[in-house]
Amino acid sequence: MPQKNRTVRGVLGGLVGLVGLSAVAGLLVTASVTPVLAMTGLAGTQALTLFDQLPESLDPSTPMEQSTIYATAPDGSAVELASFYEQNRVPVTYEQVSPNLYDAILSSEDKNFYSHGGVNIGATVKALVDNVRGTSSRGASTISQQYVKNVLIQKCEQEVDTASDTYSEDLQQCWLDATNATGAKGIERKLQEMRYAIQIEKDFSKNDILLGYLNIANFGGTVYGIEAAANYYFSTTAANLTVAQSATLAGIVQNPNTYRIDKPEQGTATNNEGVALNTAADGYSLTKDRRHYVLGRMLTDGKITQAQYDEADASEITPALHPPTQGCAAAGTSAYFCQYVKSIVLNDEAFGKTSQERTDLLRRGGLKIYTTLDYRIQNPAAESMAEVVPANADNQYFGAAGVSVEVGTGRILSMTQNTTFTETPTEDQAYSSLVFAGDKEHGNSGGFQVGSTYKLFTLIDWLEKGHSVNEVLNGTVQTNLKIPVCGVKQNADTKKIGNFGGGGGSTGSVLNFTKNSLNSGYFAMASKLDICEINKVADRMGVTLANGGKVTDENVPFDVLGPKNISPLAMANAYATVASGGKYCTPRAIDRVVGPDGQDRELPASSCTDGVISPEVAATAAFALQSVMGSGGTGSRANPGDGTPLIGKTGTHDRWSTMMIESSSKVATAVWAGRWQGQADIYQKRFNGWNLNDMRYPVARAAQAAANAAYPGDAFPKPDGKLTRQQLTTVPSVVGKSVEEATAILTDAGFQVSVGGAVDSDLAVGLVAAQDPTGEAASGATVTLTTSNGQGTTVPANLVGMSRAQATAALGAAGFTNIEFDNSCNPPTSVVGNSDPAPGTAASKSTAVRVTCQ
Repeated sequence: MPQKNRTVRGVLGGLVGLVGLSAVAGLLVTASVTPVLAMTGLAGTQALTLFDQLPESLDPSTPMEQSTIYATAPDGSAVELASFYEQNRVPVTYEQVSPNLYDAILSSEDKNFYSHGGVNIGATVKALVDNVRGTSSRGASTISQQYVKNVLIQKCEQEVDTASDTYSEDLQQCWLDATNATGAKGIERKLQEMRYAIQIEKDFSKNDILLGYLNIANFGGTVYGIEAAANYYFSTTAANLTVAQSATLAGIVQNPNTYRIDKPEQGTATNNEGVALNTAADGYSLTKDRRHYVLGRMLTDGKITQAQYDEADASEITPALHPPTQGCAAAGTSAYFCQYVKSIVLNDEAFGKTSQERTDLLRRGGLKIYTTLDYRIQNPAAESMAEVVPANADNQYFGAAGVSVEVGTGRILSMTQNTTFTETPTEDQAYSSLVFAGDKEHGNSGGFQVGSTYKLFTLIDWLEKGHSVNEVLNGTVQTNLKIPVCGVKQNADTKKIGNFGGGGGSTGSVLNFTKNSLNSGYFAMASKLDICEINKVADRMGVTLANGGKVTDENVPFDVLGPKNISPLAMANAYATVASGGKYCTPRAIDRVVGPDGQDRELPASSCTDGVISPEVAATAAFALQSVMGSGGTGSRANPGDGTPLIGKTGTHDRWSTMMIESSSKVATAVWAGRWQGQADIYQKRFNGWNLNDMRYPVARAAQAAANAAYPGDAFPKPDGKLTRQQLTTVPSVVGKSVEEATAILTDAGFQVSVGGAVDSDLAVGLVAAQDPTGEAASGATVTLTTSNGQGTTVPANLVGMSRAQATAALGAAGFTNIEFDNSCNPPTSVVGNSDPAPGTAASKSTAVRVTCQ
């Protein structure tokens, strides 16, 4: 096994002492190569000073490393979701590499590694002479020099513009420049390599140089570093490599393009007849020959026994290929969350100022990205999605997506989708790269019409304006309802929109409107508010259009019912704001990012803001929304029934988009199901025993049940007393008005109107003779009107004291036709003393009036 922790600070081919390493080495190298330089046309002072003129400092910075995205497993450990790389490399520590591999590399490549100072002068000079003469192209490089060469290649590759049209050619040129072994340029390159090798031998331990080489070296294709090579070619780790496997990989690294063993059919070389060599058919003959050489060197150096040699040399080369996968497709049912995270890295300036910088960092920067995804919720949610919702139900773009968000933090705990993730364009609707739960920036999705879940913002505005959830309104459908839009009342034919199931609506409280998701009831609420103010509430609660626009950019009366395209994530987060007591947190998918140096990096900006809505309004809104999830509520089918208090809301837009949102005090879940293209009807269509329009319920129920188990919810705060009061309103007096005028007055005041029968009245026929109630009544109550039949009159109030003749004339003028005088009225001097009905009493004209005199 190699010696550990040995540093060389003055060994150069066993000739140079501890003092003056660079100077002595320079003299030795220059003197040795001067004849070679002369052969290239360089001589005299040029030859003697060239070595000293070359840069001597090389910083072997971190090589390109793959970036990896992680989620949290049920046991709390980090689980890899996906990786991204330009070069498949997994750096390891010194102890994570098998001693067999170290022995194989050193015996075959540089047996004097631990005794030289970075350069083998004799071998290098001979190689230079042969290269100049054209008799050989060998390099005779030490491990230190090979490390230097790979570092230089890596530095060159990292500076190549990945967006350039000549990207592939530029990468190839990096390799050619670093391996050029001919002519003056080749000599200069070799001298530079030697000078750098001497320098790193002073700055780093031997073990660090050896490990650095094994971590950076190419093993064929995009496989870089010994760990990735062990995993790719033999499905094992660098720590567990056998003697035979180690000798094979030590052979491959010497010439990866020739000796790689992942081309079983076409091989990597051909003979003079063009027949493929190094294939499975010939037992990977070229690689086997190289392995034979490596094993022989190991035996000669005493690194293995004769028995180990015989066994390894006799064995066949049997690859156990484990092709590396990169990209979010490797994340399986979590692929869409992975894609969401990837979009953050590619769009957020925390990962670079330009798009190209961010792309390069993801594919080269060796980031460890620890996300918010929690498999305790993700797995059950994904299982329910796969079980209930088909990837392609009817070839009419039926899709579904679910997302759960932690209340009070904005952390995205799960994200599921019914399609299979692919970035390859396809016409198969079972596959898609769109992240339905996200928006244009994060998932390239256009969002969906969220239907009645948008009523939340009307409810919040209603409460913020001081209204009560127990206020009663006329919630019937109306053809000419006036709804304010930015201060201007606009007509809204709510009868045309109607209610789910076709009902005509009813008078009721806001609490009942919410429980039953009554469209016409919420339009009645909006008629007392302003659409622009309602949309401002949504904007304040973090809701934007999926295309990045503001919900306040356009305002129309029917915004009450959510016709705007919004992401499920934005809606889930809005309900989480209510559940948190009014604190809004920006959605967050990344908890931590660690760079290749082990240091935490800056995270994308996120924030939480208290008081986006007041605690009183939040508590009262939650009180109303809990009725949705209870018995008889429209969201009851999505309630897991585990006793966790829940708020929620259902939503349907026309007949092609549905949504279910529910939340405990700890986690909010939104599930959308509908057409992600087109507007084909999803009602009366079934799959897997479910109506397409009902699939949102079981998926939301499964996700929320898992969330409740992992994050137990508490009771919501009690609603505010002022916002739940029974509110009374003054009833306008409409007696004497026509029925039409009276109805308009009462309707504008928020009351319903019922017209009863006609009554005796001295008012003109058809005018309102009476109303019930009068004074004050609950807003939205029904006022019953009775009309005049024209038969009412009044006994003259001044009847007493009149003579019989005067009384007869007065009663006749009042319309009475049946008048009876008592005998007491017969004397000529008698005057009226009383009457029945009494003077001033209202009565029908047909009523008999009995008069007595005195």
